[in-house]
Amino acid sequence: MSTTRPYSPGDRGPEPSGASGTSGGDGPAAGVSGGDAAASSAPAAPPGGRQVRRLNFDGESGVVPLARDFTRQALYAWGWLPADTADRRAAAEDVLLVVSELVTNACLHAEGPDELRLACDNKVIRLEVADKGTGQPSPRTPHRAGRPGGHGMFIVQRLCLDWGVVRTPGVAGKTVWAELGAPA
Repeated sequence: MSTTRPYSPGDRGPEPSGASGTSGGDGPAAGVSGGDAAASSAPAAPPGGRQVRRLNFDGESGVVPLARDFTRQALYAWGWLPADTADRRAAAEDVLLVVSELVTNACLHAEGPDELRLACDNKVIRLEVADKGTGQPSPRTPHRAGRPGGHGMFIVQRLCLDWGVVRTPGVAGKTVWAELGAPA
């Protein structure tokens, strides 16, 4: 686990301006910035390529289900769903669970999320949730499995290849990111 590195190993840093996507389906979803109109039948990211989608939460309610639906649409567009094996189905479910945990944490501890960014290449999917919070997320220690609450970052830590926090000097808030391996 890393909570201080601005980008994980092998990450190419921030996306160039204009690198955004749509929700797939019939048209852009609310809050989606856009350019790349990948159809839901599109294959996974092209070899060596990277696809990015962004969801802005300004003025939105029900942000956790909204984030899950947006992520599910991206997984269909990128070929993770429909899953033809149990391993592929589990990988997609892990992505949806981590998105839920990150967005929920932003709601509970950081006055809500500002934006969800998803980036996928052939090996890794990177999830980023930007918020205006000043806190530092961390798994609750000690982890008590039988008690309610406090499991979000423990789940993220267990399911992800790596995760961390990016802060920009002079800018309020942070971005919590997590990376998961693409299904085999």
